[in-house]
Amino acid sequence: MFDFRLQVFYTVAKRLNFTKAAAELFITQPAVTKHIRELESYFKTSLFERSGNKKIILTTAGKTLLQHVEQLFAIYRELEYDMNLLKEQYNGVLHIGASTTVAQYVIPPILASFHQKFNDVEIQLITANTEDIEQSLLNKEIQLGIVEGFARNPQIKYEEFLQDELVLVRGNNNKSFKKDTIKPEELKNYPLLLREPGSGTLDVIAHALAPHHIKLADLKIEMQLGSTEGIKAYLLHSNSLAILSVHAILKELKNNECRIIDVKGLTIDRPFYFIQPHGQLGSLAELFIRFAKSYKN
Repeated sequence: MFDFRLQVFYTVAKRLNFTKAAAELFITQPAVTKHIRELESYFKTSLFERSGNKKIILTTAGKTLLQHVEQLFAIYRELEYDMNLLKEQYNGVLHIGASTTVAQYVIPPILASFHQKFNDVEIQLITANTEDIEQSLLNKEIQLGIVEGFARNPQIKYEEFLQDELVLVRGNNNKSFKKDTIKPEELKNYPLLLREPGSGTLDVIAHALAPHHIKLADLKIEMQLGSTEGIKAYLLHSNSLAILSVHAILKELKNNECRIIDVKGLTIDRPFYFIQPHGQLGSLAELFIRFAKSYKN
């Protein structure tokens, strides 16, 4: 429904080749040139310029137009998606598995909003660690998973959902630790609370520590617990430290119950992934993924 000239411009800008753009759009190269000239006439500026060996590059105006065109196309895609929703009737049961951090701190508001919009879809959610959720997917016990950690199973398709950060935390009642900053190697000196083996969180921590030549076995692990809530409750009543998702401690930070400790040169970023079997995705799973990605707090 959008101006075809913008589609032509977008294709040329991405390919930087008039001939390839013409082939992709199933039109002639003179037609491509005509559409680009019409846009340049309308905006009264050049969008492309030729460099050596007959190559073309975007001008400053061309780069600006490309940014706006990409935003416009994203809006058009959302518009078509929302209009198509009006024609479809969605009902049935969607089985989702989510790793602990995701299930407790990330998707509850998304689930509530999804239910308000699609109240004929029943969602059944199971919570476990990443390893167990992946196995449940392979066993066809769930249709969709949302996990933390790294893409590692070739039988599973991983699609990034959003980014998270793991941070070092101490409780404000901790009487033996008052530092605001430490070096990575100092992590070996303090009692730590960590998630259980098989947890995606634990995998990410191990991966982030490796460049600093620190192994999990080098750490002074006081206890490994099977839930983030368990770790937080223990943390707030002990002199231990913990590495937790920043999503998991927002309330405690706001209530001044805990504090983030900066570890110089160590940033632990991780993605949350949608996981699905390879092949055709069910319509309800696809609907939920699209909804979750467009969800705004």
